[in-house]
Amino acid sequence: MISEEEGDFLVKLARKSIENYVREGKIIQVPDDVNPILREDRGAFVTLHRNGDLRGCIGYPEPVKPLAQAVVEVAVSAATQDPRFPPVTQAELDQILVEVSVLTKPELIEVQKPSEYMEKIEVGRDGLIIEMGIYRGLLLPQVPVEWNWDIEDFLANTCMKAGLSPDCWLQEGVKIYSFKSQIFEE
Repeated sequence: MISEEEGDFLVKLARKSIENYVREGKIIQVPDDVNPILREDRGAFVTLHRNGDLRGCIGYPEPVKPLAQAVVEVAVSAATQDPRFPPVTQAELDQILVEVSVLTKPELIEVQKPSEYMEKIEVGRDGLIIEMGIYRGLLLPQVPVEWNWDIEDFLANTCMKAGLSPDCWLQEGVKIYSFKSQIFEE
């Protein structure tokens, strides 16, 4: 867990990263004096909203980089590389709201039969990753809450995010991982 102060720092770092890249085309450096906890490898997502609508969301689900560096990179990617949206423009910067999600390491949910997922997943607490072969989809914990989904809807939509059928979670060979997230926003 990171503190509110550290989360606030990450949101400001994400904002500065986006503004600097959109205006100057340069990726900023993480300050040398950053809190050591923000140098630990952690998964992170940056989500952008404009007028209440999604405007970009990209992240690292796995702890592959130091947290502060991951936030810098995924903030720029959320603003410029999300294939669902055109890159954020300078004119939009004042209308964009920045949200940073700091993730725990994803853990495989072990079940004997698919119906057990209903007991092991909690909407609002868990984020999900579904894998089947080369397909992989992820939804953050806040997504099913925003859409008022139950567990089955959450599973179905995570399957579809992976490019699979909505009921793929019932099939053999599917792996489902859960993770927690701390969310910080402007």
